[in-house]
Amino acid sequence: MSVESKKTRAGCCSNFKLFLASMAFVFFSKAFGGAYMKSSITQIERRFDIPSSLIGVIDGSFEMGNLLVVAFVSYFGAKLHRPRLIGIGCVIMAAGSFLIALPHFFQGLYKYETSVSHNTDINSTASILPCLSNHSLAVADETPDLEARTACEKAAGSSMWIYVFLGNMLRGIGETPIMPLGVSYLDDFAKEENTPFYLACIHTVGILGPMFGFMLGSLLAKIYVDIGFVDLESVTINHKDSRWVGAWWLGFIVTGTIILLSSIPFWFLPKSLPKEGQEQSQSKSTELTTVAEQENFLPDENQDHEEKNKPVTFQELAKDFIPSLRRLFKNNVFTLMILTHLVAVNGFIGMITFKPKFMEQIYGQSASKAIFIIGIMNLPAVALGIITGGFVLKRFKLGVIGAARVSIAATFGASCLLFIQIFLHCDTAEVAGLTVSYKGVTQVSYNQQTLLSQCNMGCSCSMKHWDPVCANNGVTYASPCLAGCQTSTGTGRGMMFHNCSCVGEMMTPGMNMSVVLGQCPRRSNCDFMFKIYMTFSVVGSFISACGGTPGYIVLLRSIQPDLKSLALGMQTLIVRTLAGIPPPIYFGALIDQTCLKWGTKNCGGRGACRLYDANKFRMTFLGLITGLYFLSNMLWGGVYCAVVKRQKKLKLRNQAKENELEGNAVENGHANISIGKNKEDAHNESTI
Repeated sequence: MSVESKKTRAGCCSNFKLFLASMAFVFFSKAFGGAYMKSSITQIERRFDIPSSLIGVIDGSFEMGNLLVVAFVSYFGAKLHRPRLIGIGCVIMAAGSFLIALPHFFQGLYKYETSVSHNTDINSTASILPCLSNHSLAVADETPDLEARTACEKAAGSSMWIYVFLGNMLRGIGETPIMPLGVSYLDDFAKEENTPFYLACIHTVGILGPMFGFMLGSLLAKIYVDIGFVDLESVTINHKDSRWVGAWWLGFIVTGTIILLSSIPFWFLPKSLPKEGQEQSQSKSTELTTVAEQENFLPDENQDHEEKNKPVTFQELAKDFIPSLRRLFKNNVFTLMILTHLVAVNGFIGMITFKPKFMEQIYGQSASKAIFIIGIMNLPAVALGIITGGFVLKRFKLGVIGAARVSIAATFGASCLLFIQIFLHCDTAEVAGLTVSYKGVTQVSYNQQTLLSQCNMGCSCSMKHWDPVCANNGVTYASPCLAGCQTSTGTGRGMMFHNCSCVGEMMTPGMNMSVVLGQCPRRSNCDFMFKIYMTFSVVGSFISACGGTPGYIVLLRSIQPDLKSLALGMQTLIVRTLAGIPPPIYFGALIDQTCLKWGTKNCGGRGACRLYDANKFRMTFLGLITGLYFLSNMLWGGVYCAVVKRQKKLKLRNQAKENELEGNAVENGHANISIGKNKEDAHNESTI
């Protein structure tokens, strides 16, 4: 093999290219795991019978794990072996994913809430009688004593959600080094003009992770949680039922394995690389062209603050930590950027966490279909938006001000489209006693006594259970008993209930008074409204994502090179603390307030919500997100003003320096030449 071919191969397989490929893969795998976690929120909520507020705490545990270590990793990690720290983080993330799946193997079989004893014997001719007048209502709805309830919960393993909480926190700890150390490593060794494009490419590959994560979540949401352990013919609910739980645990084993594989390349990368382009030329002119844009954009600082090529100890790093923080937060552009991201991420996290539930409750979509649609429509739009934003910056060679303008326009456009979505909705699901009366009059009530009517008064029905049945008139009843049904036929999912007195009150004489298992589908116009909603949602996702890369460039170009890792780490720390942990909790708590019918745990007590007030849910959910996005747009205006003000100030300062140099040249009769002593202290500046 010739020397030239060896050089070509070495160039193609350079460490920098390996790092780019590894970063793209690790962004994919961490996003894959994160998106699958988001897609499994509904399944975990139902499996452990917990409210949305508690599932918000579990979802926020990822950011809690980040909070524990991000400041130290981003600061001290910048001085250590960054690729290996990323590899260690991936291993920790994989361990967290495996821990989340662990409760499934220690918990008993899933017992969903039901009001009747379903007959699964196909040879049996026995008929189940839902409406029984000879059993006590008090027995059906009585609350078990504390001792019995404690024993029941212990047997059922209802506290196993703690493992999910701890596993997700471990995932957050492991994810910490990837963003600040990986991006700073890239920006340190890439050409300044190539950084936006590389970032856009990595994020675009990374966005494939959520696509596959949501698609995996959609697939597993259709597979019963105890697949392989129960006879599926005995399961009387399907994946469209609000009590259905998919095989959520299986996805965490898959994502954990992928994340573990992504850690391998980072163990073979060096601590530092030559600057991209320096392999071809080491001339002084080439070095002068690599002066980064932020060195011209940032105000002059004392040269003592610049990085120096000298051995550093842990004690020296710790001593410099507080002064570095003080320098960082004196940067008003950085501070405003943090506030802007804080508000925007609050809205985004709240939206992505509960969007599948929103699509279920407002548009009548099943959990698996909602997750699948997000994966194949919204996320590709986000990927296209991210790469478009990076391409626009590179194509038009936009500076900091241009990048800020693109971000403002994108945020404003996304806010307007979100506001329009508030007015898009379907007819409310018709559930007797909750959204409509037994006579067909529209109502919304939180009083469970409305579930009782003259037609089912003699049945002694339990009002706590949720076992919905659908009548031919399109009305759902909370249970066969509350529908006043007298007899039943069939087995499993094909079971039907007949002679339902409550159905007869809303139908003309002679019509079928039978009901089937499951909640009634929405009216036909709901499909059309859902398509309109998804159109606005997809376009809004694209426009919002177009501002992602420009916004990131504004942040990178507004901080000193030696503070880059610390700045990214502090941004991650603050944003994930105040915009990652609270939104799932307060969004979940507000959504809980719109619940019309709570489920009942096997051991008694309130479980997960089965039915929401669609109008209140829509106004609460979309109204809050839209408000946060508009506030973010106002803050972007503040960032833009600060950037323009700094640019003007630096322009005047540079003009003053040029005038001073010209004056000295005229006075002395020759050019005054000042050359920096070294690259670190003088940025290779040469003023003539």
